[in-house]
Amino acid sequence: MSERKRRAVSRIHRLINPVMRPLSGRIPGQALLETVGRRTGLPRRTPVGGRVEGGSFWFVSDHGRASQYIRNIEKNDRVRVRIGGRWHTGTAVPLPDDDPRRRLRRLPAYNGLLVRLLGTDLLTVRVDLDRPGDRAAGGGMRD
Repeated sequence: MSERKRRAVSRIHRLINPVMRPLSGRIPGQALLETVGRRTGLPRRTPVGGRVEGGSFWFVSDHGRASQYIRNIEKNDRVRVRIGGRWHTGTAVPLPDDDPRRRLRRLPAYNGLLVRLLGTDLLTVRVDLDRPGDRAAGGGMRD
C-alpha cells in the first residue's frame, strides 16, 4: 500500500509544487529547498515546510530516501534554502535516527499535518545554515 500511496502523492506533488515554488520562502512556515541534481548537475527546487531553530533549518521529508531531493542531498549535501524571501546556503544532513513524528510537532502545524497524512517514509532533515562569510554553496547554486 505505501508504494501505491507514494506514487499517488508524488502525482499530487507534481501538480502542486509548480504553484508553490514561487510562494515558498515568502509564506510563513514554507521554504524553497534547492539541491543540485545528482545526474544533471542542475539546480532543483522543491517547496518544503519547516522552521529555523538554532542556526539550522529543520524539515521532514514525506517520502524519505524515495524523494528525489533526498537522493540529490545524498550525492551533494550543499544546498540553498529560501526562507522569508532570502536565500541561505548550508549543508543538509538526513537524520534517520531522529523521530520525524515528534519533530513534526515542533514544525509548522499545517505542513506537519499534510506530511503525516501524505507521508509514507518520514525522514527528518537538518540544514546547517552557513554564517555570513562561510563557504558558498557550489554546483551552480546561484539565484
